[in-house]
Amino acid sequence: MPKLEKAKSGWTTKLALILAPLISLFIMLFADLKPGNPQVTYCFAIALLMAVWWITEAIPLAVTALLPVALFPLFGVVDGKTVSSMYFNHLIFLFIGGFLMAFAMERWNLHRRIALRILILFGISPGRILLGFMLATSFLSMWMSNTATAMMMVPIALSIIMKLEESVGVKNMAKYNVGLLLGIAYSASIGGIATLVGTPPNLSFARIVSIIFPEMTEISFADWFIYALPVTVLLFIAAWLLLYFMYRPKTSWKQLEISDFRKEYMALGKAKTEEKIVLILFTVLAFLWIFRSGFNIQSFVVPGWAQLFKNPSYINDGTVAIFIAILLFIIPSKSKKGERIMNWETARRIPWNIVLLFGGGFALAQGFVESGLSTWFGEQLAGLANVEPLVLTLANVTMVSFLTELTSNVATTEMILPILAGLSVTIKINPLLLMIPATLAASLAFMLPVATPPNAIIFGTNRIRVKDMVRTGILLNLTGIIIATLIMYFWGTLVFDIDVSAFPDWAIPK
Repeated sequence: MPKLEKAKSGWTTKLALILAPLISLFIMLFADLKPGNPQVTYCFAIALLMAVWWITEAIPLAVTALLPVALFPLFGVVDGKTVSSMYFNHLIFLFIGGFLMAFAMERWNLHRRIALRILILFGISPGRILLGFMLATSFLSMWMSNTATAMMMVPIALSIIMKLEESVGVKNMAKYNVGLLLGIAYSASIGGIATLVGTPPNLSFARIVSIIFPEMTEISFADWFIYALPVTVLLFIAAWLLLYFMYRPKTSWKQLEISDFRKEYMALGKAKTEEKIVLILFTVLAFLWIFRSGFNIQSFVVPGWAQLFKNPSYINDGTVAIFIAILLFIIPSKSKKGERIMNWETARRIPWNIVLLFGGGFALAQGFVESGLSTWFGEQLAGLANVEPLVLTLANVTMVSFLTELTSNVATTEMILPILAGLSVTIKINPLLLMIPATLAASLAFMLPVATPPNAIIFGTNRIRVKDMVRTGILLNLTGIIIATLIMYFWGTLVFDIDVSAFPDWAIPK
């Protein structure tokens, strides 16, 4: 497969290379999205340019990701010092640390052993392998960081992919590989929807709604779970069906037999010391990720291990990933004298182009917030004041879903929810009818590598093209929009006791 950082040369990309900057320049010169605040227009034009170049791959993706460094300071959107700092943060280090662990597994052949065990356990049909990975990823992401979940599952998936490529051929696996990796990214986002602790936008909602409407009855963990689980289940089924039918292999794997994999596993013999060390560190890494912040489910409290330290808030998933990664460079190898479990020659394979791509997404999100473009998008809903609640909810979910493709889902949630709260008070509609589906919509970002950290992680495998993610993601986006809207209107109104025709007393300004 060609390296994804190379620019494409088709007529579409050539057209995008010329037209996208011209359209952006035209918007900057002749449009005024928010009178008195030209930064809104400038940020919109730059975001449009980046979106078109990312989708068409007119220039290398990592180079497009650097546009904020050059253009935001020039047009007064974000200062150069701030925008530059966006390219390295704790999520970037989580990404780096996770890949170092994956490389260690591959270096000592642990990935092959894990792959064979999973194939023996789940079976070898394309549908069952996809379902197994998606179920595991979704369940884990309900309780831990979506990013950490994806980072943990990707090396295991890559080991399966490499094993199957050996058995059925690289060509026969090329299409299915894309579906399997997309399944991990999408499941990480879908699973997080189900619980209040599953993804940051859900926690942001719980905090913001309690601040703005202090007299409202608190939404408990159980309330949210009862409401959101059907969304997760329906979206999960839709994602599995979509990926299976779009990416199932053209030819069957009739030549594969479970017994063959059992024989291969036996042929591996006993695990080497290095394999055991890497497996132990991988298990410790997963444990530390899952139990770092603990769980708080109403009266049931499980404290996280970070509480053992003086400043637990200082510790994040990136801290954990890098700590374990450093240990890989310290622990000596038993079979290769003078070497360590990990060396820099192997570590140099980190996909730095994806690190820049990741950073570009954070920088763009910062631009949306500082320029006021996120607020402007939210204000566009004000014109829907006299529209039916169902249509208003649909418009709300659609806008947030596509907005979060280019911005941080947390930043989008933090900016949009207060606007929706104010809008609901103005038009006398229950605030939850707008705020809850908007929170869900912040997790419905399946189209672009920069939309969510899990998307960026699977794109970092260099086995997926942007156009694959876009053509699959837009179908799942639209499906998610419909599911989130209908579930809120017909199920959420029952769970949260919402009367669509009445304005609640707790929302009346005091």
